[in-house]
Amino acid sequence: MIEAVWGNRWMMLASVLLALLLAVYPLPGVGPWMRPEFVVLLAIYWVMVLPQAAGPGLIWLVGLFQDVVEGAVLGQHAFALVVIAYICQLSYQRLRNYALWQQAGLVFVLVGIHQLLGNWVYSLSGGTSKSLLFLLPAFTSALCWPLLVVGMNRLRFHYRLL
Repeated sequence: MIEAVWGNRWMMLASVLLALLLAVYPLPGVGPWMRPEFVVLLAIYWVMVLPQAAGPGLIWLVGLFQDVVEGAVLGQHAFALVVIAYICQLSYQRLRNYALWQQAGLVFVLVGIHQLLGNWVYSLSGGTSKSLLFLLPAFTSALCWPLLVVGMNRLRFHYRLL
C-alpha cells in the first residue's frame, strides 16, 4: 500500500511538472490566447481521481509554483486553483459518473471560473483586460479534457497506481 501511495505522489509530481512546462512553452501567433490550462486540468483530474491525496494545500502549492513559473502576481493562480479544487472536492463523486463529454462541459465551466478569478486578481493589481479573449483557454481545455483523462488513466493502469 505504501508503494502505491508513493507511486501516486511521483506520478502527480511528474504530471504537474510537465503541465508547468507546457504552460510556459512559447507558442507563435494567437497560440498563447488559445493555450489550454494544463495545470488546472491536472488539478481537476487529480482531485477527481484521488481526492484524499490532492487536497487544497497541495493544490495551493502547485498554484504558487505556477505563479512563480509564469511570473504572475503571487497568489493569483494559487487562489483560483484552491477555489476550483474545493468545488471539485464537493462534487468529485458526481464528476466520476458523468460521461467524458459531460465532464468536458463541467471542465469548461471550472476553467472559466479559474480564468475569471485570475483576471479579477490581475485587475486588482492594476492590470486591465479589454476583451473576453481570456476565456478562450476554457474552451480549448474542455476540448483537451477527454484526451487527458484517457491518457492519464492508461498511465495509471499501466503502472498499477490507485
